[in-house]
Amino acid sequence: MELYSIIAENWKMDGGAVFGVVPKTIWKKNYPADEKNNVPVKSRCLLVNHDDRKILIDTGMGRKQNEKYYHYKYLTHKDELVRNLRDKGFEPDEITDVLFTHLHDDHVGGAVYLANNGKYKMTFPNARHYVSREQYVWAVNPNLREAASYFKENFEPIKDADQLIFLERKDQSPFDGIELRFFDGHTRGQIIPIVNTEDKKIVFAADFIPSVAHIPIPYIASVDIEPLKALVEKEHFINEALDNQYILFFEHDSFYECCTLKQTKKGIRADQILTLEQLRLN
Repeated sequence: MELYSIIAENWKMDGGAVFGVVPKTIWKKNYPADEKNNVPVKSRCLLVNHDDRKILIDTGMGRKQNEKYYHYKYLTHKDELVRNLRDKGFEPDEITDVLFTHLHDDHVGGAVYLANNGKYKMTFPNARHYVSREQYVWAVNPNLREAASYFKENFEPIKDADQLIFLERKDQSPFDGIELRFFDGHTRGQIIPIVNTEDKKIVFAADFIPSVAHIPIPYIASVDIEPLKALVEKEHFINEALDNQYILFFEHDSFYECCTLKQTKKGIRADQILTLEQLRLN
């Protein structure tokens, strides 16, 4: 099994949205904000190359929206998913599977592009695409809090092509070596994949634990729809991750890719900071 970190884009987000009720005087020590109170964010996807399947987890925000959208997202570097995928030696038509943790715009937008003829096309035309049924139902009938995060052109063209597969909580994972967990605090039916290598378990933490700075239990983003549920889910899972020596892989951390955990007097915190490349060498 081979794992690759694929950067879709670098952007910025309001620090208050990222860290919720945690005071800026505390979080700015780890995540400095600019003059507009924005903090740096990555869209870091994960490619799993295993048993003739090339599984891409999340796809970033894509490039098909208007300039106003990207100005609002404070896109800082025009990294592109396909280009960075090719840098790792993979072509879009080689991807066999795409797993969406959820359908918020910055996780699914890169799966569909706007062609020169004005039609929406799939970035990975030969791939089966997966999302939880609960999240899909949530996305097509959005609540007012999340409505601005769902764009039907990000996922409906995939469904129209019969290449969107819905996952239920009771289902077995369609991927050998990847366990799927479901969480609801950030959004209904978010999937968190746990990749089992020969000797390690690597958690693609998505928006469940977006960065190293979010490991402390009370650090819950303002964009989570049910913060108290997110708190409970996170507390249980962080303790499980510590007990079982999971490695967390961060989708949105601009500074750190992976880490292990340790118990401290202040609670569970990051221990060893790692990259996938360092894990391969160990």
